Amino acid sequence: MRALAIRSLWDGRPALAAEFADVTLTDGGDALLIAIDAPFHGDPPPPHPVGRTPALWEHEVVELFLAGPGARYVELEVGPRGHFLAYALDGVRQVVDPAVPVQVATAIMGGSWTARVRLPRAVLPAGPHRANAYAIHGTGPGRRYLAAAGAPGPAPDFHRLDTFLPLELP
Repeated sequence: MRALAIRSLWDGRPALAAEFADVTLTDGGDALLIAIDAPFHGDPPPPHPVGRTPALWEHEVVELFLAGPGARYVELEVGPRGHFLAYALDGVRQVVDPAVPVQVATAIMGGSWTARVRLPRAVLPAGPHRANAYAIHGTGPGRRYLAAAGAPGPAPDFHRLDTFLPLELP
């Protein structure tokens, strides 16, 4: 089991304990099993049916980015109500597969939510691996961007591969 603890804001400053989220990775044989445990902030849902959802990053979401030694990486986004995105990229923001196959199940329980995701290992870049995880919530000027590893700069940029943490996949 491997875990990424989302405990800081995007720029490395501490987040509030009530915002902390966790992304845990376990071995599922031919798949990587990903568990998300996060607070539920009750943001408005995307105006799309549950499932693959465009521009999910504009809503309440937890994201996981898994990269290899170069610029090949997978971006996974999951919202508390079952909306998701999964991309394969080769180069920063250069999508090569906009529909990576994943299985996603979510549940909201009071003030928290969980997700269980099955991501086929065949879509992952070769190792050694690096990763970062993010949580986004809020609307307007109260919008909050959190990260497992901060990426200081003028604005949040989750595609900063240079800030990803080394991660040995289970």
